[in-house]
Amino acid sequence: MLDDEPFMNKLLAHMLVGLGFTSVASCDSGSAGLELVDSLNPPNLILLDLNMPGMDGIEFVRKLVDLDYSGSVILVSGEDERMLHMAVNLIQAHRITVLGHLSKPVPLATMAAMVGKWRPAAAQAATVKSYGAGELGAAIAGDELVNYYQPKVAVATGAVVGVETLVRWRHPTDGLVFPDQFIGVAEEHGLIDGLTRVVLTGAMADAAAWLKLGLRLRVAINISMDNFSTVDFADFVSGAAAAAAVAPQDVILEVTESRLMLDRRAPLEVLTRLRLKRFGLSIDDFGTGHSSLTQLRDIPFDELKIDSSFVHGAWRDTTALAMYAASLGLGKQLGMEVVAEGVEDQDDWDLLRRTNCDLAQGYFIARPMPAADLAGWNTIWNERVKDLLR
Repeated sequence: MLDDEPFMNKLLAHMLVGLGFTSVASCDSGSAGLELVDSLNPPNLILLDLNMPGMDGIEFVRKLVDLDYSGSVILVSGEDERMLHMAVNLIQAHRITVLGHLSKPVPLATMAAMVGKWRPAAAQAATVKSYGAGELGAAIAGDELVNYYQPKVAVATGAVVGVETLVRWRHPTDGLVFPDQFIGVAEEHGLIDGLTRVVLTGAMADAAAWLKLGLRLRVAINISMDNFSTVDFADFVSGAAAAAAVAPQDVILEVTESRLMLDRRAPLEVLTRLRLKRFGLSIDDFGTGHSSLTQLRDIPFDELKIDSSFVHGAWRDTTALAMYAASLGLGKQLGMEVVAEGVEDQDDWDLLRRTNCDLAQGYFIARPMPAADLAGWNTIWNERVKDLLR
């Protein structure tokens, strides 16, 4: 524990011992804390105050980086929420694990929940395998990609109205590989257009199969900026939907705003043609880019997805709540359907209900699932949602 107030150090130590910690050390200055970190037995967890005389908490973190600190940090401070969020983001940028932040005075139950998140560094640093372009290209050509789907539901009624398509790689030896391990490779090596076309064709086939089961769902597919480099992309999307007998109105193309307007001409042409063909356009991860208002003005989006960082926990975070409310209000003023991503618990769901958000998506509703599982999940959801709407 690093805090310049002796009473606070004593109080935190007492709480930690009560929670079962057997080795607790207190420091009242940054230099003393660094000596402990640089010892033969460095701490696994540091409870850090930000505002201290001499070496403040931010400078202390910078010196932790120099010492290759591999443990975790919890901020304990009287600073406001926005300052704490900024500090958390900075520490994470230094690749140091931050379990969260606590405001003074610290309730015992809150402390217990926070330190309960701690895991050994070896468990935190899970090895992420990298894949080469040749291997990924063979996977695309060899039908190793499979689509998973995460439902979107209407907040007012609980009705399942659509799904987002999330690609997975069914690797012959590594099992199910998630997109964060191969999408970057695809974009860097010119494979993303072929990958997207495989995903889109598969999504159209699944949508047609659901329709035969009586489930008419709007299917959303994530589109990369590189897909807009070829002028025939709009024709490909239209042809794939027609071949599967899926109406254009039941297809949504999600574009991440931070990558949207790198080159204005090609994206504008392709996106405008898609809207003329009556396909839906969604601006994804809204609020995380740097020119979103310009994009909303220039592109005929009909759906806005609020990024999960402004949704999950917004009910207790005044800054996130303000961002959520502003995004929701803007979308509604522009006549767009608004989707809240990252709905992970009952409190998130209740916030959406109170604020009349249109659609919800997140683990509280369902995790991504194979196409074959959707009909069975839908039956279970229809029973569960009755309690959620009371």
